[in-house]
Amino acid sequence: MRAWQISTFGIDSLEFAERSGREPGPGEVQIKIRAVSFNYRDLMMVKGLYNPKMKLPRIPCSDGAGEVTSVGEGVTAWKPGDRVAGIFMQNWADGPPTPAKTKGALGGDIDGVLAESVVLNEAGLVAMPAHLSFDEAATLPCAAVTAWNALAAAGLKPGATVLVQGTGGVSIFAIQFARLMGMRVLGISSSDEKLEHARTLGLRAGLNYRQTPEWDRWVLDQTGGEGADLVVEVGGVGTLPRSLGALRMGGVIAQIGVLSGPGGSNPGEQLPLPIILHKQARIRGIYVGSRSDFEEMNSCIALAALKPIVECSSWHQVRDVLKKMESGSHFGKLAVTLDE
Repeated sequence: MRAWQISTFGIDSLEFAERSGREPGPGEVQIKIRAVSFNYRDLMMVKGLYNPKMKLPRIPCSDGAGEVTSVGEGVTAWKPGDRVAGIFMQNWADGPPTPAKTKGALGGDIDGVLAESVVLNEAGLVAMPAHLSFDEAATLPCAAVTAWNALAAAGLKPGATVLVQGTGGVSIFAIQFARLMGMRVLGISSSDEKLEHARTLGLRAGLNYRQTPEWDRWVLDQTGGEGADLVVEVGGVGTLPRSLGALRMGGVIAQIGVLSGPGGSNPGEQLPLPIILHKQARIRGIYVGSRSDFEEMNSCIALAALKPIVECSSWHQVRDVLKKMESGSHFGKLAVTLDE
């Protein structure tokens, strides 16, 4: 089979290679991959910033969707022709996370899905929502589940205010889910055009943070001085102080991303402990979620006929897609579809 693999770090070093495939063993399922989407984690992985000690070669990418082609002995959950997506962490079926459950992340701990065919455990799959195409379903395993759990972590009611940062995959899904739940969504971006696009998805008000760097004050103005109930935090240490400033007392910061510093470490930044104490803020780390979370989210997506926002390219253009992600010029999700 053909696959993209990391043999040495760097986007231009990503290799399109022939790999030996295998038949599914007991309890395993073989899937023909039809589409793969990209997360910032994948970009960091390819560049060697996520885990410089990762064993190479490694097939990248956690998020893919496709068709079951064959099943191993004892498999009862799936049959050939089923349309499925892999879960991000292959060992996390349900319940709270544990060290054992959070091992086996696709495209990191084990080979990912940027290949013509993959073999996964039958418990590491979910059924695609029936109304979605393969490229749309491929956007769900990481970004959508992360956004879903960010909202769940805050336990909000309709009418609550959510602040999102930027217009990448997690933020756009957070807008869409929050709108379905009856919440008010505020957003910041470096692009007025992207903010206008986000308004069509449910963004109530937006601010260009390059024109108005003190966006935390803007959030307070928008909420009558109270602040947001939830901040979906994708920046990291570089944006956390303003996120805390924008938060209401007792509010929740769903800490997801590390966009403002590789690996989330920036020695020049200090954790703003005084404001955390003053705001009585709850900071919740969100690292995707379980298969059960994925299935619950898919039920909501199916009921609402929600459509992910995705821009597709050919899988021969993987390097170009990663460079586009690196530039930050995309809106929503980036994906590739595999040639027949």
